[in-house]
Amino acid sequence: MFESTFALSDASRILAGIVLLTVVTIEFGGLFLVKVAGGKVPLTEFQKAFSRAGHAHAGVLVILGLVGLVLADATGLDGFWGWVARAAIPLAAILMSGGFFAAMAGRGRTEPNKAVVILFAGAASLAVGVLTLGIGLLAA
Repeated sequence: MFESTFALSDASRILAGIVLLTVVTIEFGGLFLVKVAGGKVPLTEFQKAFSRAGHAHAGVLVILGLVGLVLADATGLDGFWGWVARAAIPLAAILMSGGFFAAMAGRGRTEPNKAVVILFAGAASLAVGVLTLGIGLLAA
């Protein structure tokens, strides 16, 4: 009935499946934000802002990660650079969103704690991933 002319590499297919499973955790983050907005979870304004940022980065970067998997297959990159092109953006989704949430943890916090370094690690992962993917596409 349906014929597909589009196929993912095994690496991209497996990573896409894993990344799609993480969407459930983003849903739980949304539920948490609903509780915050309803006043059921007392947070400082700083913590609310970091919660929103963590949730937003998770959603956007998961989508970018899924698009990146398709684009990585178009680059012809394999081996180490192929894995960097495929995995660095989804890893950034985990690190950046986790960094926002970890950095705001603690009762009454009004500024990031030392866990904010996780956020910066995620930003580095994102930069490496998009640079590798972009250069790979331009060189293909």
